Amino acid sequence: MSFARRLTRWVMLVLFIMMSALGYLIYQMTKSVVVEVSGGTFHSNMNVSAMTINKEMTDVSKTVRANVYAVEQSLGQPDQLEGIMRRILDQSPRVRSCGISFIEGYYPQKGRAFCPYVSRDSVQTDSIPAVGHRDDYLKAEWFTEALEADSAYWSEPFFDGRYARTPLVAYMVPIHDKQGRVVAILGADLSLGFMTELLKKLNNMFGHDSWAIAFTIDGVFNSHVITRDGTYITHPEHQRILKAKLYPHIKDADEEGVAKRVIENLKEGKRSIDETDKVLLVNRIKSYLFYIPISDTDWSMAVTVPVISIDFFGIAVGAAMLLIIIGMLMVTFFVCRLAIRRAAAPLKQLAATADEVASGQFDTPLPAIDSRDEIHLLRDSFENMQHSLTDYVEELKSATASKASIERELNIAHNIQMAMLPKTYPAFPDRHDIDAYGLVMPAKAVGGDLYDFFIRDDQLIFCIGDVSGKGVPASLVMAVTRSLFRNIGAYTKEPEQILIALNEALSSGNDTGMFATLFVGVLNLATGMLNYSNAGHNPPLVLSADNVDSLACDANIPVGVMEGWQYSRQERQLNVHDTVFLYTDGLSEAEDSDHRLFGIERVQQVARVSAIQPLRIIEAMVSSVKLFIGDAEQSDDLTMFAIQYTPTSE
Repeated sequence: MSFARRLTRWVMLVLFIMMSALGYLIYQMTKSVVVEVSGGTFHSNMNVSAMTINKEMTDVSKTVRANVYAVEQSLGQPDQLEGIMRRILDQSPRVRSCGISFIEGYYPQKGRAFCPYVSRDSVQTDSIPAVGHRDDYLKAEWFTEALEADSAYWSEPFFDGRYARTPLVAYMVPIHDKQGRVVAILGADLSLGFMTELLKKLNNMFGHDSWAIAFTIDGVFNSHVITRDGTYITHPEHQRILKAKLYPHIKDADEEGVAKRVIENLKEGKRSIDETDKVLLVNRIKSYLFYIPISDTDWSMAVTVPVISIDFFGIAVGAAMLLIIIGMLMVTFFVCRLAIRRAAAPLKQLAATADEVASGQFDTPLPAIDSRDEIHLLRDSFENMQHSLTDYVEELKSATASKASIERELNIAHNIQMAMLPKTYPAFPDRHDIDAYGLVMPAKAVGGDLYDFFIRDDQLIFCIGDVSGKGVPASLVMAVTRSLFRNIGAYTKEPEQILIALNEALSSGNDTGMFATLFVGVLNLATGMLNYSNAGHNPPLVLSADNVDSLACDANIPVGVMEGWQYSRQERQLNVHDTVFLYTDGLSEAEDSDHRLFGIERVQQVARVSAIQPLRIIEAMVSSVKLFIGDAEQSDDLTMFAIQYTPTSE
């Protein structure tokens, strides 16, 4: 594909994105305004309906409370209670029925249970059987709770046997005798059928009064009154009333957590303020959910509005914008394509020349370009590149030769360093009182770890150390330290004196600040007594057939840090077949790909389960470390050295 065509496509793509973004912004702004205005309309209409519901229930509660005194004054004349209940029905047209439920045996002449009951089409004032009757209320939960509450309240909505299609709610007030005891519950049943008619009017109001949804279809709105736990009090499908809940039908559409927050707000009796622009899945339809609490109740009014009904106006605006964008893009496409083709023609000449330069012909002549624009600057840049490439190739040849020389020198240094360390095992084939094995694994070509040992006067003098840093500087300090150890060890067998002499030699004139941790030990092969001195190194482990423990080491500074330091001397008696395992921090601080350390605890764990022969324990450590770090790169030099005291002949 030519540059001109690609550039044209990019220009068109950018224009399309910008115009689409503008259209989307207009759509979002339109939708936001529509949602905000519609939300205000819905809340206003719901407030009116909620106030109507509250007024109806308040009228009933006031009427009932106004007759409490008359009931309490007539407790001694139970036959007058019917007239009081009739008066309640006459004063409040919404009251479907009224009853007074007395405690057990309050009127002995009336029987165990007495509950005079008046409805708009019947009166019942006889005593009610205590057991086996549908009106046995003495053990009913609503009755016992009302007695315990000793205060007026609205019950939860319910159905009764005679009015099974319309839910009821009862306002219950305790009746007290002259001694202040609760002796009865006065209850008035309010039919909630009026709320169904009220919500039908509310749906029609939403469908015709809101300009923001003028193009929607009637009947798309769904208004409900629900309890705090989401149970329907009203619903177009009668079988769902008081049996189904709204909450299981509310799911997240896009933004996670909105549905949960909306449900929590409904349970807490809050109104929809922050969620009016959030989309939910209600009955698997993307919808907005508007809701308000109904005061003086534990109910809320909720209106479900499908998103499409509110987004219709924004979609219409977006479609119009899309048609305009398509027309503008078509015109822009032909204009841009013609202009870009003319401007990009000289690039073809430069491309042909660039191919020849890429094949190695750096002296290929460049085409002449008369224009004084960016393409002319590109031609000049190609010319400069030709000269730069010629110089770079020569420099690269020289650098490659230098790098090869450095690598050869590093390989030689590695071989020299490894040659300085013990590498022949078994180290003492003619002796049966000692077995030793060591291993060095540098992180780079050369490293700063060292270990060494030799026997003088029937005593094994050994050391292990770790020089600060890595690479060539550390390897030089390591070589000096190893040579000093050999020379000093030839004159003294006291481990602390060896460290003191090493420290003085390395500290003097140490301008680089490099130092080394070092552990020096002297094992008497005749007695098994181990004398040792530690200069800031990891304490070695002592392995026996049934135990693994660390050597107790005094806190001493590394060698090369401070002149005049007096290193302490310690000792430990080794038992037959005890093994001393020494290592550098490259073992305990080995890291896996997640930067977790191998750790001293793993070192001790491997030591416990491995054989105590020097070769076996080092092989076990190497295998465990490789398994632990996996594909991670070795981060530090790794050195291990093990000595087993075996005085008995084999």
